[in-house]
Amino acid sequence: MLKRHFLIAAMSLALGAGAMAQTKTTRIVVSFPPGGPVDFVARVLAEQLGKELGHTVIVENKAGANGALGALEVARSTPDGSSLWITSVGAAAINPVLYDKLTYDMTRDFVPVSLVVNNVELLVVHPNNPANTAAEFVANAKTAKQPISMASSGIGSIPHLAIEQLTDATGIKVTHIPYRGAAPAITDVMGGQVDGFFGDVPGLISHVRSGKLKPLGLASARRHPALPGVKTLAEQGLPGVDTNNWYALFAPAKTPPAVVEQLNQAVRRALKTPALHDKLLNIGAEPAPSTPEELATLLKQDTDKWGKLIRAKNIKAE
Repeated sequence: MLKRHFLIAAMSLALGAGAMAQTKTTRIVVSFPPGGPVDFVARVLAEQLGKELGHTVIVENKAGANGALGALEVARSTPDGSSLWITSVGAAAINPVLYDKLTYDMTRDFVPVSLVVNNVELLVVHPNNPANTAAEFVANAKTAKQPISMASSGIGSIPHLAIEQLTDATGIKVTHIPYRGAAPAITDVMGGQVDGFFGDVPGLISHVRSGKLKPLGLASARRHPALPGVKTLAEQGLPGVDTNNWYALFAPAKTPPAVVEQLNQAVRRALKTPALHDKLLNIGAEPAPSTPEELATLLKQDTDKWGKLIRAKNIKAE
């Protein structure tokens, strides 16, 4: 019996390898415009992933409809390993709860391939803000005559949900100002029009290094290797604010398990190469390869976690 199971497994792997061998090009579809952090991660990954797979890997941008256009592009593709979807936690775990009607279903339309990077949220303020830590920021907010203003990259975004976690954890009053994306929110924080902002480390680290933004604390369970001097909010006596805007790869449903495994192994090898690892870490994205099963578990956990908060706060999509 064991011998029979071994032979079936070997045949499955061989068929999967054959399918991938026939794939001349693999494309990674990004649900965001060129130039953003997800696009950057996809492009630096594609170069090394192509070397691991032995064929060309390209990146295509299909922005729009809060990630739905990119999702549908891959969901409708041939399930042979030639099309992959790289997405942030928002389109994968938050949209299914935030929107009453969604044109894709993560369980029905996709299979997990691998987690790619972790991106925790960093609380930043204008350099002239009197607070030097998140604890001081909260203390000042509690004594302010008016609610402080905090920007986000949109209703239901990870930065918005981090604000909601902060208000629950501390009881401070906040006026939430949603923007259409992180870039205009960051611009207004640097201009002094908004008091604070939670954002992905990759989108903020260059501004922190240049002194245009002051980092106050990390909304994560541990410190960030690219910002070792910045304490977590929990370290500052502010537990309960814990975010991770991870990016991950998914393939169309019905992609053969052997093909998924081959892709997974290639991604894991790519992320462990020193050049790619260091390049990602330098921009604040922590390489975090996983098994497909680990990604599936994370997707479920975060869908439940953020769904509970969205329902409790009665957050509705724009």
